Amino acid sequence: MKLSYHQINLNGTLYDLSTPVVMGILNVTPDSFYGGSRYQTEKDIAERTEQILAEGALMIDLGAYSSRPDGVDISPEEEMERLDFALKIIQKTAPEALISVDTFRASVAERCVKEYGVSVINDISGGIIDDKMFETVADLHVPYVLMHMRGVPQTMQQFCQYDNLLPDILFDLAKKVEQLRKLGVCDIIIDPGFGFSKTLDQNYELMHHLREFGIFDLPLLVGISRKSMIYKFLGGSPETSLNGTIVLNTLALLGGASILRVHDVKEAVETIKLVQKVGV
Repeated sequence: MKLSYHQINLNGTLYDLSTPVVMGILNVTPDSFYGGSRYQTEKDIAERTEQILAEGALMIDLGAYSSRPDGVDISPEEEMERLDFALKIIQKTAPEALISVDTFRASVAERCVKEYGVSVINDISGGIIDDKMFETVADLHVPYVLMHMRGVPQTMQQFCQYDNLLPDILFDLAKKVEQLRKLGVCDIIIDPGFGFSKTLDQNYELMHHLREFGIFDLPLLVGISRKSMIYKFLGGSPETSLNGTIVLNTLALLGGASILRVHDVKEAVETIKLVQKVGV
């Protein structure tokens, strides 16, 4: 396994990613694609927070907007209302927790960082939905997950036509990395965007060429947990896709992933330990 020696600054502390880390998913939506990831009551959010941290995740990725293609497009106000509710519970339950907020809206990102001390902004749109996002994260001085996607969640699967898949995606990300650097964003994390504006076969082509994303010399986040690229190929559903997730996370680590974004934290932590033990 090719090790990453990157560091990210989370709330003033440098974290070494030479050993890959886990980002545990906590969704406060009623319609996320995996039913097991939806937490809406105070008790459920608190228990999920404790579980993610107890099982060894470095950070919690909190989402309040479902990015599934048939998800409901809620307003920024409703998204923030959901986040307000959850962030207060997380802070009460685990004030030391490092939190990433999954949002493509600059105004939401700003409030989460300024009012709750959120550590990371995870933008599925890579700045294409809200053109203020890049300037906002630069002003906030927080790490930014730059994901590749085309269109918006409701239309993204209409934009899977590429002249040449890997070069097109790398070029698109490279342009955005340059924009972010010019604005002064120091901590950029690359996410290839598995499942976003990609067909099933394109997702596997990206996984096969994952090492190519090392060209950026930036931390690489992979989020394939229980996604349709697994269950549409093998059969089943998100609920039956844990084994496929573990296999693909193993391949992602071999391809240079520094961060695994997952629903199943314990299994991902164990996967990292085993891959590192083998030392391939």
